[in-house]
Amino acid sequence: MFLFLVVAMVVVVAAVTLAVVGGGGSDSGGVLPEAAPEHLVDPLPATRPVGRADVEALRLPLAPRGYRMGDVDDVLGRLGAELAERDARIAELEAALAGVQARAVGGADLFKGGSFPDTPGEEPRS
Repeated sequence: MFLFLVVAMVVVVAAVTLAVVGGGGSDSGGVLPEAAPEHLVDPLPATRPVGRADVEALRLPLAPRGYRMGDVDDVLGRLGAELAERDARIAELEAALAGVQARAVGGADLFKGGSFPDTPGEEPRS
């Protein structure tokens, strides 16, 4: 009985080994197909600025030891460029606003309509 169990175990191990290695006689030549590498499924949009919803919907593919370094580098590079562009635009708009506010304060005649003359030597207007 022991000999029968040993022979049965050897047959089962051989059958499983042949099936895995490619001796199973399947239509694909008997070899298991290579698994397709995981790629970034939903990349950031290239034609418009990145929004909050784009970042929240982003799912980076996994690698055997964490995330795929190239995909993470691409995403972080793109987000860094977008943030730098927005920071530059915000600084530009703040500078323009400060200039408009300075002209509005400096150009306003604070004494207009009062009892002081508009030009020296002139009588005050009432």
